[in-house]
Amino acid sequence: MFKKSFTFAFALLIVASMVLAACQPAQTTPTEAPVVEPTAAVEPTAAEVVPTEVPTPEVVQTTRKGGWLDEIVFSVVASDSALTQIGAGAIDIYANGLSSKDLPAIKDAGVSYSTSSGLYYDILYNPVGPEFTDGRLNPFSNRKIREATNWLFDRDYINQEVYAGGGLAKFFAITTQFPDYADLADVARKLESYYAYNFDKAKEVITAEMEGMGATLVDGKWMYKDAPVTLVYIIRNDSDGTRIPIGEYTAAQFEALGFTVDRQMKKGSEASPIWIGSDPVEGQWHLYTAAWSATVLDRDQSNIFQEMYLDSSAQGIPAFLDNVSDPEFKDLGDRLATADFATVEERHDMMARALELSLQDSLQVFLIDGKGYIPYVNGMVATSDLAAGIEGAQIYPYTLRFADQEGGTVRWATQDLFGEPWNPIAGSNWAFDQGAIRATQSGDIMYDPYTGLVWPLRIEKADVVVKEGLPVGKTLDWVTLEFAPEITVPADAWIDWDAANQVFVTVGEKNPEGLTALRKTTLTYPADMFETVKWHDGANLSVADFVFGMIMTFDRAKTESAIYDAQAEPGFLPFQENFRGFKIVSTQPLVIEYYSDTYTLDAELNIPLMFPTYTFAEGSWDTMAVANAAEAGGELAYSVDKALEKEIEQTSFIGGPSLEILAKYLDQAIADKTIPYAPTMSAYLTADEAVARYEALKAWYGEHNNFMVGTGPYFVDQAFLTEKTLTLKHFADYPDLADRWANFGEPKLATVELDGPGQVKIGEEVTFDVFVTFNGEPYAAAEIKQVKFLLYNAQNEIVKVAEAVAVEDGLYSVVLDAATTAALEAGSNKLEVAVVPFTVSQPTFTSVEFVTAP
Repeated sequence: MFKKSFTFAFALLIVASMVLAACQPAQTTPTEAPVVEPTAAVEPTAAEVVPTEVPTPEVVQTTRKGGWLDEIVFSVVASDSALTQIGAGAIDIYANGLSSKDLPAIKDAGVSYSTSSGLYYDILYNPVGPEFTDGRLNPFSNRKIREATNWLFDRDYINQEVYAGGGLAKFFAITTQFPDYADLADVARKLESYYAYNFDKAKEVITAEMEGMGATLVDGKWMYKDAPVTLVYIIRNDSDGTRIPIGEYTAAQFEALGFTVDRQMKKGSEASPIWIGSDPVEGQWHLYTAAWSATVLDRDQSNIFQEMYLDSSAQGIPAFLDNVSDPEFKDLGDRLATADFATVEERHDMMARALELSLQDSLQVFLIDGKGYIPYVNGMVATSDLAAGIEGAQIYPYTLRFADQEGGTVRWATQDLFGEPWNPIAGSNWAFDQGAIRATQSGDIMYDPYTGLVWPLRIEKADVVVKEGLPVGKTLDWVTLEFAPEITVPADAWIDWDAANQVFVTVGEKNPEGLTALRKTTLTYPADMFETVKWHDGANLSVADFVFGMIMTFDRAKTESAIYDAQAEPGFLPFQENFRGFKIVSTQPLVIEYYSDTYTLDAELNIPLMFPTYTFAEGSWDTMAVANAAEAGGELAYSVDKALEKEIEQTSFIGGPSLEILAKYLDQAIADKTIPYAPTMSAYLTADEAVARYEALKAWYGEHNNFMVGTGPYFVDQAFLTEKTLTLKHFADYPDLADRWANFGEPKLATVELDGPGQVKIGEEVTFDVFVTFNGEPYAAAEIKQVKFLLYNAQNEIVKVAEAVAVEDGLYSVVLDAATTAALEAGSNKLEVAVVPFTVSQPTFTSVEFVTAP
């Protein structure tokens, strides 16, 4: 099943407005395009990991099961009133968070807060063209124009003026504070220098390309077919508000080039039907102030290029699907997403090249890696993911509570709700919606909020086997890792789906000559899972739920299917190319083998998600069968693309016209005793069992007026789409104790200081000390994966990349030998250090400048 690692951050509102039309920060000196020759990964340590013990829970002992709270009440609050409302006792938490600009106000308010580093801001372009259907020109169909806008925007200026210097200039889809950036820092810094703000260069390139597209510059204004080239700019004016000044500044930069800009200020729920819900060829928009939020600390961002640029993106957004990328970039992004590399060094070089090609594509021009601050009342306990914060963290529903209290109500405020219809297959991916949805679901694994590794949630154990020679390592003891010279896929494993006959195709049928795989993962579930795990409507989890999920992995992408959707194909095809089969070995306990030619560097992350958690929510087989029937009947569609094409409703499990349609098909399923996909599902489900499940769902719908049935610690009680309020209630039948995940203390983020001479004589050896601490104490060397340094000369060129030498716990040494300093010219140089711990997947960067003289 396809999984997403990013959600739209329906983010941002700030109060201050900026007049920027005449403000152009100082231009930088043009630099030649760098020849990006990736520096080899310094002594790759993919398999050199420190064993980590299973966390020992705090002494929070309880007999309560499910969530700590009785209910969570969601509402919408403007960011500029969040602190006031917390102070007045109207809300308990502003989960979406505020920007770094607001940190002084948060401190002055005296409230508690958590931080996150996974939110980032960019400009998303509509890539279709060169003309829209009405004949208007779309400049952003031209990749060279999109690329040139990297020079058009001064990221440092945006960071200082909008974020009070609290963010980081961002050029790439990879996150600056994630491990991949530290590994690729030398390549990234070269590209950042080349694409640094340079208005004249942007103007030169864009002018040449516009003229080549048939536009003319008349009295300082771009014209096309005797009409101004007007850019329809969708600017978000909600959330933390920072996209207002970003939009104003970037619009002014386009106007300075001669474009006419139609600024359309909109809330997220108003913007979504345009940039997501319309067909890009209609030209309802040219560009959009986008933002994205990481939902996990991503230790391996190999998939990010496919996800954020290519037409094979799992996002399934029309603008992505319509992007025509450079063939090399398309091939490279798809290969990285499917781990089509044999060594860490090969992956490093592929990632480096992808950074370069991504800037040439620039479907999105990234601007700022932000830091978010989530304010909440004193006395609240909330585990915050280093990347995802609270709203985006998988773990929050299991840890959110009031100190020394069981029960109670948390009044949860966020920037918006119900941005798009909720359905598990292609429903809302907005951060605020997913924040509520994730409280209703569980799943196979739990992401560690500090390391990005995973712990078992519903599964009991995982056994991973990879082909000998692949760079895979293991950290946690609950996973086993073995290497084998060859992994043979069983002939009776399922590898494909015959949608016409509704049966799986076996490996033996499709590959009679036999088939091998690079990876095999065996998942074992608890023996009592089908007795202890219940859906919110009271039905027990069953094998049929898993099998239905396996079917849905394939069915929507098959043209013979009654629910075929072209939107599913681009993301499905790369999966199918590398999928080698799955097999249900046992049903009591449930044991599933999964074979693939994709893998990640961590054994813990080579775990396929087989639990019936789809891309955007959990779904019981009966709920999904009813929705499938409504789609096959031509009345609903999971995806916005198909809904637009067929002029029907997009499926919503939470409200709107969909509910009556789903209820009708539910009644029909009861009357017909429907077993969906009967040629396959009838082996796991009887007609009487099917009716019992449908009846439970019908009773649920009658009481709660929604079809949002999950297995998580909270359930959807009432949802009011017009009023934008939602109530989640405690699920008493959840199988786990409330304190199961009350074991995460403070993340061990490294503090790094560099010490050395301020002046160095050219041609003499010099040593710099790197001090690495946590809470003032030396950081154990065994907990540090890498201390990497980059040396810049007076021209800001990287001249040396290497590793510092460990001296003792908390102390590393960087030695620049005589030959290295002899190559430096007189002037100001810089030494930058990146420290990458094992204990948290967030590197720490610091730098120091020094002068060289003869």
